[in-house]
Amino acid sequence: MRSLVTGGAGFIGSTLVDALVERGDEVLVVDDLSHGTVTNLTTALDRGARLAEIDVRDASAVSAAFERFRPELIFHLAAQIDVRVSMDRPALDAGVNVLGSINVFDAAHASGARRVVNTSTGGAIYGEADLVPTPETVPPDPLSAYGLSKHTVERYANWFRTSHGLDVVTVRYGNVYGPRQDPAGDAGVIAIFCERALSGATPLVHGDGLQTRDFVFVGDIAAANLAAADAAELPHREYNIGTGIEVSVLELVDAVGRAAGRGPGEFRAELAPARHGEVRRSCLDVSRARCELRLAPSLPLAEGIERTLAWLRTTVS
Repeated sequence: MRSLVTGGAGFIGSTLVDALVERGDEVLVVDDLSHGTVTNLTTALDRGARLAEIDVRDASAVSAAFERFRPELIFHLAAQIDVRVSMDRPALDAGVNVLGSINVFDAAHASGARRVVNTSTGGAIYGEADLVPTPETVPPDPLSAYGLSKHTVERYANWFRTSHGLDVVTVRYGNVYGPRQDPAGDAGVIAIFCERALSGATPLVHGDGLQTRDFVFVGDIAAANLAAADAAELPHREYNIGTGIEVSVLELVDAVGRAAGRGPGEFRAELAPARHGEVRRSCLDVSRARCELRLAPSLPLAEGIERTLAWLRTTVS
């Protein structure tokens, strides 16, 4: 299978690339390396994957790369993912997420792709939903510009489906974490907490810490992408990908502290003002995906934290 992954040098994208290479796919990674790194792709590139350093906002470059490679499957992960950046710079957010996605969908149609698996957000698209865990039947009502841009992309995906016949399925992620997530970034709270636990620093929590999230391991995200790509028939266009388990940020602090071997009271949160645009409660109803995509049970959070800590230890050794 010829598979193309936009954003494939990021921590989620590179994990997916590894899975595609492992099963024998011919893989092209399209990434501008603004956040992803070639280091994430070392194994995949050694095994035959290729990298095209392209910004998805560059329509002509995207079109040319797709035309040369002629992918059968496209996994679209390239995005601006930081809620705070989206609130401060909504034009940048929309440029990458909306215009970049239109370029990808247009090139996918022109190059004759069989299916596009589009990445969206379950954590930001529903807003302050009344129903938690939240199913796909709840209408999106995002608070952040990031959630709004992702919702707009979903609508474009459906437009390409109806007007051009492009087979697009959207997977809405919970809060993804795991090896290769940058602890210096703003969007990876588990990586940040793990790095602080290992360094002896204090975890900083914005708000009162009682806000909740659905933390899903990156390996489960890769498996869901493969399942969405490979399914012969899909009765729906959108699928939540998460655990269905609601975890507060303060509970997460405790879990990371225990996993890192910090004693009672040694790893306690320092509270800071809440961030504008972030939802209070976020947890996904994942029953549709587990039934129709036949996904395996999610990796338990404690085990996922252990794996993240183990990877971080190798990066500082």
